[in-house]
Amino acid sequence: MTLHDDATLVLKGYAPEGPADDAIGDGQTELRQAYLDHLALHADGMWKACGAGHLTASALVIAPEREKVLLTLHRKLRMWLQMGGHCEERDATLEAAALREATEESGITGLTLLPGGPVRLDRHPIPSPCHWHLDVQYAALAPAGAAERISEESLELRWFGYEEVASVADASVVRLLEAARARL
Repeated sequence: MTLHDDATLVLKGYAPEGPADDAIGDGQTELRQAYLDHLALHADGMWKACGAGHLTASALVIAPEREKVLLTLHRKLRMWLQMGGHCEERDATLEAAALREATEESGITGLTLLPGGPVRLDRHPIPSPCHWHLDVQYAALAPAGAAERISEESLELRWFGYEEVASVADASVVRLLEAARARL
């Protein structure tokens, strides 16, 4: 099975909870269909080279016992975000891509994804030539006593209490946190 095939199956199985809207006004059900349509139209829809946009995988790193999340101050965007990025040829599944990105960018070993598949979807524009990131968002649980280590993609890593996130991150990260907390 290809990563494209896995993404299609994951998205077909994604059942959004509630009427949450993403940053551009699409509900999760409509966004899910847009992702599926994208993959149906673009055999290269998983890869950065796809000019119409591409799927990405991310994970919000959570330490539930501390009621904190680890965010990265993204080097290029200069925004506090969850860990994530482009899928790679070596990723067998979207889950594997999200876990790899979270591990690489947080430096934390032993992360586990919250069961139940993706937590949210978030589509956001990016500069040409790619146009869109179609982000499939997961939540990753940090083991007790986890020690983070900054990567070259980050300016800084920092743990934030749940209630602090809205004051430092954009609405998409806040919605991801809310959706993840609903599953904890």
